[in-house]
Amino acid sequence: MTTDALDPVIHAPARLRIVATLAALPNRDSLSFTRLQDMLELTPGNLITHLRKLEDAGYLVTETTGNGRASRTSIALTDQGRAALDTYTNALRDLLGGL
Repeated sequence: MTTDALDPVIHAPARLRIVATLAALPNRDSLSFTRLQDMLELTPGNLITHLRKLEDAGYLVTETTGNGRASRTSIALTDQGRAALDTYTNALRDLLGGL
């Protein structure tokens, strides 16, 4: 087992925290952007950057409703994102088990 099996999209600490936090929710449930930001203590810009990478990989979806100050962005993990986290977790366990 090599570290190549660890998904680089998930492996970044902030992205791993995002995916793990969303995975703790029931399937298809979401968190608001501000709630996720508060939970992870990330700046808005930092969170946006990581969310884009995860969304580009198909690991999460975002949905914005409303306009201006009344807008709300919700973030949910996709089935692909849950599967990627499971694969990542198993790869990490295999890596640690070989020590």
